[in-house]
Amino acid sequence: MERVHLVSLGCPKNRVDSEVMVGKLRQGAFELVDSPEDADVIVVNTCSFIRPATEESIDTVLEMAKLKHTGRAKKLVVTGCMVQRYGKNLELELPEVDHFLGTGEYHRIADVLEAREGEAPRSYVDTPVYLHDDTAPRVNSWAPHSAYLKLSEGCDHKCAFCIIPQLRGRLRSRTIPSLVTEASRLADEGVLELNLVSQDSTAYGRDLGDGSDLGKLLRALARIEKLAWIRLHYVYPLGVPEGALRALAEEPRLLKYVDIPLQHASGRMLKAMKRGVSREGQEKVLRRIRDAIPGVTLRTTFIVGFPGETDADFRELCDFVEAEQFDRVGVFTYSNEDGVPAAELTGQVEEKVKKARQKELMKLQAAISKKKHKALVGTEQIVLVDGPSKESPLVLVGRLPSQAPDVDGQVWLSETDETVRPGQLRRVRLTKATAHDFVGEVID
Repeated sequence: MERVHLVSLGCPKNRVDSEVMVGKLRQGAFELVDSPEDADVIVVNTCSFIRPATEESIDTVLEMAKLKHTGRAKKLVVTGCMVQRYGKNLELELPEVDHFLGTGEYHRIADVLEAREGEAPRSYVDTPVYLHDDTAPRVNSWAPHSAYLKLSEGCDHKCAFCIIPQLRGRLRSRTIPSLVTEASRLADEGVLELNLVSQDSTAYGRDLGDGSDLGKLLRALARIEKLAWIRLHYVYPLGVPEGALRALAEEPRLLKYVDIPLQHASGRMLKAMKRGVSREGQEKVLRRIRDAIPGVTLRTTFIVGFPGETDADFRELCDFVEAEQFDRVGVFTYSNEDGVPAAELTGQVEEKVKKARQKELMKLQAAISKKKHKALVGTEQIVLVDGPSKESPLVLVGRLPSQAPDVDGQVWLSETDETVRPGQLRRVRLTKATAHDFVGEVID
């Protein structure tokens, strides 16, 4: 059997594609290995959302290409967003690569590798239309107790800063039965925590024409008894279904957690970004969410330094964050990308100004988060134990329902014994808090 090593870059949605590729390869005559030095074939699933992601993808491909000379690797395959973005130009730029697969072609991975020399085209890049379903042989690569479920692919919005519609195509929703089948299988495999992702979860089902929507999907997933936590990500702040809010409030397996990327608060900036919603509209949807779901955790992201952003626009954003008191906030600096409408805008902001604004907004949110966290010290909370910390393997860490994997901090478990194991839900008393993390002791 040929040995394959797969490198997955970028977001959780891309990681799900990688997991499907691993499943396809395992169905074929391939063995997956942890080290690229041990592989006959290396696959790199790339990200190209912004320039730093593209640079990381190129660096990774070139690093893996060296193993065709210094290791046992005979073939290098590059897949994903960078391939979709730059197409056949990569054939000239990266002669070290044997095959390229776009974002809608990752299901071809085993066929390409099994083909005889010269039988498979070097590049498969076309308009993305493929959407994997529950029959895809996906292998979960996160912790055994946690997984991501991709609800749909593509996006119909035309945000001025975003290249995703070009990379991923139009909205394509999976059916509710397909998603429930896959979620049930993951639960049978031991998954307790399901994180729902897509480019735009608000729009789920609109393209199906059968009455499916986010609320109905959430209700269906909430009936899977082996799941304990279901968390919702990437809710576009326009047209949030009322049924989804009611489901989040009423179903115990649905966490009171909403990830709603807002990107800005200034009306001028929102219009320039082509977000289709005003500050007042954002405030209205936030009120709807909070009124419908008492105690909800709200996570959002903002972009600073968008072309034309003035000091006044930034101050309005800071005032908005101060007023709304979000639980979790991510702040990104605008990246000027070729091929998106914002690249043609005047008033590009200097990099040092972007960085300064990012630092200031993150400092503002850190103070808000620290205050919220300090208020929880002394309380008892349910924590999902993840396992040994990456920083200190002798210490176990876990997460609250309000903490999504990788992005929201964690709980350091200060006192544990051999009965505390990864994948358990344990009662923990929080004893210390910072702006990002907690320390707690297991009490039950």
